[in-house]
Amino acid sequence: MKIVKKRLDELKAPERNIRLHTDKQIREFRRSIEMFGQIRPVVIDENGVVLAGNGLVETLRSMGRTEADCYVVKGLTESEKKKLMLADNRIFDLGVDDLEAFDAFILELKDDLDIPGFDEDMLRSLVMDADDVDDLISEYGKIPEEKVEEMLETRERYEAQEERLAETAVEIKPVEPPAVEVPQEVRDEAGYQEPFKAETVEHRYILCPKCGERIWL
Repeated sequence: MKIVKKRLDELKAPERNIRLHTDKQIREFRRSIEMFGQIRPVVIDENGVVLAGNGLVETLRSMGRTEADCYVVKGLTESEKKKLMLADNRIFDLGVDDLEAFDAFILELKDDLDIPGFDEDMLRSLVMDADDVDDLISEYGKIPEEKVEEMLETRERYEAQEERLAETAVEIKPVEPPAVEVPQEVRDEAGYQEPFKAETVEHRYILCPKCGERIWL
């Protein structure tokens, strides 16, 4: 495979790109390039159209680079170029991680987990000692002191507001709706023997002795 240097301003994005590149992915691309350099070529056709590596080209441009290592594929039909783009994106998706090998790598890299594409804190949690895990669990759910003070101040503010409202609040007692008189002909037709009353639902509540707020039962 012959790799050639091409100026980035000579490379053209395809009319339609299969893969959308998020800001996070571009940031991780950049970390990888800063750490390892360009480790795979951009695949282009003879006209400079990028068939594979658009995210890499976008990242290099964002870094102020002017050139990229490229592999030029010649003689493909337009259909073959589209198939190459589809295959390049899909084949990588078909792979699966060997979790045993992954864990072994992480354990070997225990003190150096700055790896592009991964969250370092997440990786560190995978290699924690039992004591470290116990310490982390013991801290779970604890609220920082400054947050506790903020919560107490908020509660006091709401309690004061409720007390002010309770001083002017008016208790409204529910009134039972009157009986509905149904015409005799309607009662006869429906078979009613007693005067019909609208069904009511009893609502009950108690008053909070502290703030006077209704607590529905």
